[in-house]
Amino acid sequence: MTNETRKKTRESKRIVIKVGTSTIMYPNGAINLQQMEKLSFVLSDLLNQGKEIILVSSGAIGVGLSRMNLTKRPATIPEQQAIASIGQTELMSLYSKFFYHYGHQIGQVLLTKDVTDFPVSRRNTVNTFEQLLVKNVIPIVNENDTVSVEELDHLTRFGDNDTLSAIVLELTEADLLIMLSDIDGFYDKNPMKHDDAKRFDVVSEVTEDILALAQDATSKFGTGGMITKLNAAQIVLEADKRMVLANGSDLTILFRILNGEAEGTLFSKE
Repeated sequence: MTNETRKKTRESKRIVIKVGTSTIMYPNGAINLQQMEKLSFVLSDLLNQGKEIILVSSGAIGVGLSRMNLTKRPATIPEQQAIASIGQTELMSLYSKFFYHYGHQIGQVLLTKDVTDFPVSRRNTVNTFEQLLVKNVIPIVNENDTVSVEELDHLTRFGDNDTLSAIVLELTEADLLIMLSDIDGFYDKNPMKHDDAKRFDVVSEVTEDILALAQDATSKFGTGGMITKLNAAQIVLEADKRMVLANGSDLTILFRILNGEAEGTLFSKE
């Protein structure tokens, strides 16, 4: 792999950007309004450059907890779904205000797995995305946590927004998925435990050996968070597209990634 692989990200026209709850929430559970405003600014500028932007945003339950002045997630599923309903409304209200300030319109797209599994509803979903993008609107996507369930005969949950963002890339035939997290990329060992951990610049295939590197269950780095990101990368690679996993603490990193600079870990077959 050479710098040419990185430079090809400059050519990306349609981009899915995924932000986790940690990007838009403070550790104390309060909403990080500064980050949300910066995200709206950066994505608006990318739109002004002629990019097509789709935002997959976590945070409905986190924002709902903050709005209801709760310090911990409720124990029952109905309570969690109610909190998600409250939080999703507040989340979209904040995004709407910030994006409006920069001259852009947003549209909400809430998905469940069954919608993307069935051909007719899948086509309707694709058509909705296309119309929003044609109208220069930024679709903001989240799993519909208010109604999604996971039962043997009725599976509607994606399970995580990492997977959802990769499926959105597939649905919209986007060129690139940029997954922003609280880590700098994918490492050969847990960087929270090993000072000599080395970040992968480019990964061309998600092998069993690669998956094994994310199995360190003794820290946040090695739990489902990294596994789901690798699973999403696998979906992206199978679609012959690209994904960058990078740290979202400084949201101007999006400009550098799309300028072909070596930020985070690039997942690409080329």
